[in-house]
Formats: sequence, C-alpha cells, structure tokens
Amino acid sequence: MTAELRSLDIDARVLEEEPGGVAFDATAAELYRANLHLRTASRVLARLGEFHVRALGELERRAKELPWERFIGPGRAVRLRVTCRKSRLYHSGAVAERIANAIAARSGGITDQGTIGNAAGSSAERAGGPPDDDDVDDNENQLVVVRVFHDRCTISVDSSGALLHRRGYRLAVAKAPLRETLAAALLLASEWNPRAPLLDPMCGSGTIAIEGALLARRIAPGLARSFAFVEWPELDRELWERVLDDARSLVLPRAPAVIQASDRDAGAIEAALANAERAGVMDDVDFSRRALSAIEPPPGPGWVVTNPPYGARVGEHDRLRNLYSQLGKVLRAKCAGWTVALLSADSHLDSRLGIPFETVLKTRNGGIAVRVVRGEVERRKQKAESRKQ
Repeated sequence: MTAELRSLDIDARVLEEEPGGVAFDATAAELYRANLHLRTASRVLARLGEFHVRALGELERRAKELPWERFIGPGRAVRLRVTCRKSRLYHSGAVAERIANAIAARSGGITDQGTIGNAAGSSAERAGGPPDDDDVDDNENQLVVVRVFHDRCTISVDSSGALLHRRGYRLAVAKAPLRETLAAALLLASEWNPRAPLLDPMCGSGTIAIEGALLARRIAPGLARSFAFVEWPELDRELWERVLDDARSLVLPRAPAVIQASDRDAGAIEAALANAERAGVMDDVDFSRRALSAIEPPPGPGWVVTNPPYGARVGEHDRLRNLYSQLGKVLRAKCAGWTVALLSADSHLDSRLGIPFETVLKTRNGGIAVRVVRGEVERRKQKAESRKQ
C-alpha cells in the first residue's frame, strides 16, 4: 500500500506501516485521491483526535473539544464502532454513549447504537482497515471509529463510506468470489506489466481480469461510486470536481495488451461478462468458456494471474492435488517463460505446479491466511540438431 500512496505523490508524509494498513498525513486533495485511486485499501480513516484518558467524564470533555462540525452536519446519522482493550475504560457501550453526547453537543449529529465493542483487533487511522472490518454497504450513516488501547483514546471519522472494494460493478458473482481489493493486490504483487498479456485460466466471475483492465486503462477504481466525505460540511466541492476531472483525464481508450480470462463453468462466464460490462471494460477482456487444458494463451511471454481453489474444506485436498498438477502441466506446455502468480493457502498444493515460487505478499481471505506466490515457468530447452557430414 505504501507504493500506491507514493504513486499518488503523498509518500513524503507516510508516517508508519501498521498491521493492515499505512498511517499517513494528507491534504484534502490527497484524501480525496486516496479514496478514488487506492486499489487495495478497504477504507480511509481520518484521525480526528488522540489523547490519554482514564475516566468517562474526561473522555466526554475531551471529545467535545474535537471539531465534529467539520465532518458531521446537523441531523446527520452517525454509526459508532468502539473497541476497548487493556484500558481503565473497558465498557464499549459506556464509551459510545459519551462519544455520542459529544457529537450531539458539538454538531447536532444523530447517533445510533450500532457499536462493535471489546474487539481484539485494532482500529487504525490509515488507508487499509482492521482485519475484522465490518462489511456494511453504508453511505447513509457517518462511521466514527473509537479505539481505547492502553488508556490512549484515538478517534477517527471514516471518509470512505461503503468499503472500497465495492467498486460498483460486481453484482454478479460465481462460487467463492474474490474481493476486488484482493484481486488488485494479487495483480500488483505479481508485478504485472500492463503492456504484456494477462491470462486467468480459472477466472470465476472475472474479478482479476476486470481489475487488470481497470489498472491497464488507468481507470480509478472509485470513479463509479460515492464516498462518505462528499457529505462532510467541510467538503471543498470545487476541489473534489478537479480531482475527478484529473482522474478522468488519465483514462486510456483501451488496454494496451491482450487480457484473456476463461472458466469451465458457463454461469461464471455469464457473471464475468455482466461485471465487465458494468465496469466499462467489456472490450478489453476476452472471456471464454473452456476447460483448463484447452486454454490458448496469446503470444507472450506474459503473466498468468489466477486464484485456484485451495481446499479449505475437509476432503477436498486429494481432488485439488490433481487440479494443481494439471494446472502446472498446462502452464509448462503452453506458457513457457511466463510469470505465474496465484493466491495460495497451502504450500503443498502450489508445489504441485512444479514451478519455483517465492512468497511476495501475506494476507487473509475470508479469515484464511493466504500468500501471493510468484514464479516463472521454465523456458523449454531447444534440442540441438545433429547432422551427419
């Protein structure tokens, strides 16, 4: 994610990398661009205040000193998420009540009782988001995140609204769909060059190929959606429109290289086509229904980036060993010299491909620890011809 921030010219103010995200300092324009352009973040939180506190009365007094009116207008619905850990203030409901009082007194915002309390995970003010982030499609209510850890209270307002993986195009899904943010992370970790061919031979509902097309055409992933900060009283609307115009000016008319995606399941391909059309990249991806053994890669070398099933359920491992062996056989036969990247939860399975992999990213998918592994298919050795003189 640090590399993404640097691409937005805000790297000079990156403060620290944290589990699940990166804390950084930003101007209003940079906050807008972060939401619009970041491909791998779940949400962007703006830190409103941070202070030491050990009593509820002190918490409410300090919270009332914060400039809530900059972010929450009168009558605006507010949703609170509170975590308390290793602190004198341990009751998340009581903390939420005092924060709600402060918001109402300062801005007139209306808070509900939607709290998540005493979570073991941490809520950090950064691009990214905690691993237990609630996937609520909510642009109506302003989320306020309160974390009390070791008697240190950190208060943030969410600038994103619905989680950033909700690009707006993936309404049709196949079995075990991959989040858009994780698909983008897989592509970026693979170091795919958008001027080289891209192939996903097990594409499901097409998320990797679609994210690849968006990346190749320089389409900001947030162009087709809205954000929580648009409702902030302090929104600079003219600045926001300029940020949008700048993003639109970057878009290329088409992807510079071939993007192919296939799946043996007809329903998956139907979903992928519908998603690609909504994303505006229908003409950039060649979708086809075909078995793994029937793939026909374009002239390469290029990149194979895919998310094969990795057998979280009991009894699937034996079946998947054969699938991975077949994938390796096909890649060695048809994609010599290509780079391969895939999402893996089992090193024993990806070893069946017969490709030397390195781990380039570790994350979680649906609560399962996964790795992005990357390797290169060995080029076939040319047999020297001998002639009799």
